[in-house]
Amino acid sequence: MILKTEHLSHKYGSSWAIRDINIEIAQPGVIGLLGSNGAGKSTTMNIICGALNQTEGVVYINDINLRDAPEIAKKEIGFLPQVPPVYPDLTIDEYLVYCAELRKISKDKIRSSVEEAKERCGIAHFSSRLIRNLSGGYRQRVGIAQAIIHKPKLVVMDEPTNGLDPNQLIEARKLIKEIAETHTVLLSSHILSEIGLLCSDIIMIESGRIVFSDSMDAFNNYVQARSMLMRMDNPPSVTEILRISGITGAEFLTDKQARVYFDGNHDDISGRLVEASVMGGWQLKEIYADKGLLDDIFKQLSIQVAQ
Repeated sequence: MILKTEHLSHKYGSSWAIRDINIEIAQPGVIGLLGSNGAGKSTTMNIICGALNQTEGVVYINDINLRDAPEIAKKEIGFLPQVPPVYPDLTIDEYLVYCAELRKISKDKIRSSVEEAKERCGIAHFSSRLIRNLSGGYRQRVGIAQAIIHKPKLVVMDEPTNGLDPNQLIEARKLIKEIAETHTVLLSSHILSEIGLLCSDIIMIESGRIVFSDSMDAFNNYVQARSMLMRMDNPPSVTEILRISGITGAEFLTDKQARVYFDGNHDDISGRLVEASVMGGWQLKEIYADKGLLDDIFKQLSIQVAQ
């Protein structure tokens, strides 16, 4: 088992930040840790990485008890915090050599480990550049390089795509997927779409507790859409949409795009909307299920778990 937590709990003062977190991960891939801001993701990741001692529970890394044998267990962990832990006055080479020494890589293997990490992260051509002169995307790559330089079994990344521009996002996602071919990547985010693009499995935390843990496919089936988005060239009035059976609400997001809320079967409602479009000349161009805002999904899952 690469990562296992049993009844992991932690409190700050008298308040529990996380409670009874049980996780089991046994294979390489990208596992998403999803939760709104303040849900307990960072606390969970800091405990898993040994940066914070839990109040209760146990963490096993590669079947090693993290609290009983922290030095051995941490050899199997790579960690990228939300803000990459880089030193701006060092060059990439200087920084990665320093990280390799911290990871107690033998002196005869430091250079090859640095070169391999740079190559995998696409930063070899900037070896002698000061980190302060790198873009945000390349600083993130340096942060990922330090996390994998010692070839850990588990790589933990806290919001690794936060603050990147669209081009940097694409490159970062590609790099994370490549790393996941040989490592287990535990990746946190509060953005559902980001988790959906990167992860095969998902663990959702809300208010410090796990409310869902399964594959991404199971998650998509579990969360039922309660609204649809429509794009039309000749849109009707809200009143006209509300006349359709099963429609409970409607709002226009732009002049030509509307969100329609409904009760009942998605296929039946979409069929009625298409029929109404043809009859009314709405010139419907696009219609698709809207999974809703992340807060709505948390609310739905929390209610279902409580039941």
